Amino acid sequence: MHVLITRNLEDSKDLIYKFTSNGVKVSNLPLLEIYKLDYNEIKIYNYNAIIFTSSNAIKFLNLKNIKKNILCFCVGSYTEKTARSNGFQNVFAADGNARNLKELVQQNLSIKDNKILYVSGDIVSFPLDKELISEGYNVKRLINYTVKHNKNLDTSFLKSLKRDMPNLVYVYSENSAKSFLNLIKKYELVDYWMNTNLMCIGEKTSSVLNVIKWKKIFLFNPGEEEFLLYKI
Repeated sequence: MHVLITRNLEDSKDLIYKFTSNGVKVSNLPLLEIYKLDYNEIKIYNYNAIIFTSSNAIKFLNLKNIKKNILCFCVGSYTEKTARSNGFQNVFAADGNARNLKELVQQNLSIKDNKILYVSGDIVSFPLDKELISEGYNVKRLINYTVKHNKNLDTSFLKSLKRDMPNLVYVYSENSAKSFLNLIKKYELVDYWMNTNLMCIGEKTSSVLNVIKWKKIFLFNPGEEEFLLYKI
């Protein structure tokens, strides 16, 4: 069994260890490079709730002066896990979809007397802050990181990949899927994946890569990778 994981090594090392400990060959291809952006410190005590649409938004935020009992809304289970590991207690999580996250906020937070801090990267697929503002919410967006696509493959990695194509590929975001598709086309790998199962977080991620012929396409949540490995 050969698995390709497309997250950066720091976020993948625990999963890689689990796989390799069970005799699974793992290749790692980070599709995105994440960079922290400087931002003006905000007075967090002025806010009743905080929204995170990725774990990177938490990672690059100064958490020292944030009360961990603040209402915390997360886009999905991995972001929720990151929030809880950083001490947040009142955490609500959507299923990886920003539109569902909007509904989750509306269900659990009234418009009256509430101020929301929305922390994200510079590029988002859904204008969550504008959508909530249009519904009457008081929302401030804080941008604390940026994403750059990996545009090149190492020559030795490419040769190794062609010799032994993975049985499964895990792709973790729509941005990652776009980066992956660009690399596949650039290095003329379109016809190499017919015996590979594609694992995607969310339908928007899988829709980007539907143009490639895969053995099968599956949707998954972070934390299910090892479980799915033995269900294929």
